[in-house]
Amino acid sequence: MIFEVLTIFPGLFAAFLTESLMAKARAKGLITVNITNLRDFTFDRHRTVDDRPYGGGAGMVLKAEPLALAIESLTKNNTEPLWVIALTPQGTTLTQKKVKDLAAKPRIALVCGRYEGFDQRFLDLFVHEEISIGDYVVNGGEVPAMAVMEAVARLIPGFLGQNESTLEDSFNHSLLEHPHYTRPSTFRGLEVPKILLSGDHAQVAAYRLAEAVAKTKKFRPDLLARPEAFEEALAVFGRPGSPLAVKNPTKKEG
Repeated sequence: MIFEVLTIFPGLFAAFLTESLMAKARAKGLITVNITNLRDFTFDRHRTVDDRPYGGGAGMVLKAEPLALAIESLTKNNTEPLWVIALTPQGTTLTQKKVKDLAAKPRIALVCGRYEGFDQRFLDLFVHEEISIGDYVVNGGEVPAMAVMEAVARLIPGFLGQNESTLEDSFNHSLLEHPHYTRPSTFRGLEVPKILLSGDHAQVAAYRLAEAVAKTKKFRPDLLARPEAFEEALAVFGRPGSPLAVKNPTKKEG
């Protein structure tokens, strides 16, 4: 997987790419991250990437020319398809389904907005889709770009120590994750549920499924609205070797 990041603040990515699993994935060649400084595609001595908006108004707008030249530099003499994403407030909200779709693409460009956003002509001519990470405001597209990269990278085989870990993640099967516990078995008067200490894998799986459903009902009941939600979860928690005999907790009786 190749990530092409276009930004006017390349230094913001230094720690993100040199720490933890992202650094290990890069070292193993699982992912490649190339950072392009949009100021390298300007021609004035101030390396100007923005200008005042036509029609007036507050703030500045990222100019179309540096953005276009930067994208063209990534496609020139490169036959690998490039899927161009602009990180914008009006974009489609990032979901795990979208992350899975992006993980199937070999090369992704993440264009980081700043100020009042992009000249619309750049979006019209060069961008395949716009993505938002939520209904709130951040200073620019760099943090959203990191979120997209990390979410997608997690799905690349070999990125995590155990590929099975991603299967039970929240949102992978329409449910939030079940509660987790580790040693010690008793902490300040609270004990780990005894079933988790039983060694009965089938019962542990059934318990975790029930807890995941209960947690989702409490915090995100909207996730259970899809009729296939429980079946998706059952396919994960009831993997071969962990048979389940549990009724669908999302169905209403009668």
